[in-house]
Amino acid sequence: MKIYLSPLIICFFFLSCGKKNKVEKAVEEIPVEIKVDRFDKAFFETKPEDLNQLKKQYPYFFPAGTDDAVWIEKIQHPQWRELYAEVQKKYGDFEPVHQEIETLFKHIKFYFPKTKTPKLVTLISEMDYNTKSIYADSLVIVSLELYLGKDHKFYQFPEYIKQNFESSQIVPDIASSFIQTKMVPDADKTFISQMIYLGKELYIKELLLPEYTDAVRMGYTPEQLAWCSENEGYIWRYFIDKEMLYSVDAKLVPRFLSPAPFSKFYLEIDNESPGQVGAWIGWQIVRSYMKNNDISVNELLNKKAKEIFEQSKYKPKK
Repeated sequence: MKIYLSPLIICFFFLSCGKKNKVEKAVEEIPVEIKVDRFDKAFFETKPEDLNQLKKQYPYFFPAGTDDAVWIEKIQHPQWRELYAEVQKKYGDFEPVHQEIETLFKHIKFYFPKTKTPKLVTLISEMDYNTKSIYADSLVIVSLELYLGKDHKFYQFPEYIKQNFESSQIVPDIASSFIQTKMVPDADKTFISQMIYLGKELYIKELLLPEYTDAVRMGYTPEQLAWCSENEGYIWRYFIDKEMLYSVDAKLVPRFLSPAPFSKFYLEIDNESPGQVGAWIGWQIVRSYMKNNDISVNELLNKKAKEIFEQSKYKPKK
C-alpha cells in the first residue's frame, strides 16, 4: 500500500508548494514602500526650546492640556534617558525590522488589496504591553521599549508576558492588530465559537507571515507549541467530556483562551501546559476547514463559527 500512496503524497506536496510559490511570487511583485518615522529619537533628542516645533509635527502624541514641563521633565529624566539609550542600542539600525514590516504589508495587500500603505512611527511609551504595536489605518505605531528582549533588566513582568518582548514579535504583533480590524464579531458566545474566532485570526496570521514559525505566530516558545501538538487529542477529549464546546460559561475564557501562564484544566498537567490552548485548538479547526473547503480569506472572515466547525472535518491527533 505504501508503494502506491507515496507518489500521491509527493504529488500533493509539490502541488501545495507550487501554489505557495505562485502566491509568494505575486506578493513579491506588489510595490510597498513604508516610511519610518523615529519619534523616539525626535522626542529624546529635542531641546526644550524646540518642543513646540515637535508638538506641531506630532500633535497626536501630545494631548491637549498637558503642560510642557511634563514633556521636558520626561526628556531630561535619567531613567527615561537610560531607557532611550537601551532602545537605541537595540534599534539604532531599524532597517531589518523595516524590511520585515514591508514584507508583511505586501502580504496584506495581496489578501486585502484596498489596504492603505501606512506610515510607521516608533516611540518609547509607558510599557503598556496591551498596546505594544498598533495598526490604525494610516499609521502603525510600535512601542520599542517593549521589544528589548525578555531578559532585559527593565522588565518586571510575569514570564508568560515578557517572553514575547522580543524583536521577533514586532511584525506578528502588527499583523494581529491589523487582522483584528478585519474580524467580524460573532453573536454566538459559546466556547467553540470563541475558539474558532481566535482560530480565524491565527489562520490569517499564518497567511500574512509565511516565513514565521507557528510558535512565533502563536506567541509560544517551541516547547509550548510542542506540548500542544503532543496533547492535542487529550485537550479535545477534555473539552468534550466536560461538555464545554457549547457552554457559554465566561470563566472558560481566562481558563483556555486568554493569555495566561498556563491553561486551567485543574489537573497536574496545568504546570506543563501553556495558556491559550483553546485558541490553538481553534486554529487547528480553521486549518482543517480551509483544507476541506475552497473559500477565500474574506469569505472565511464572514463565515459563522458553527458552519466552520460542522464542515471542518476536524480530527485531533491522538
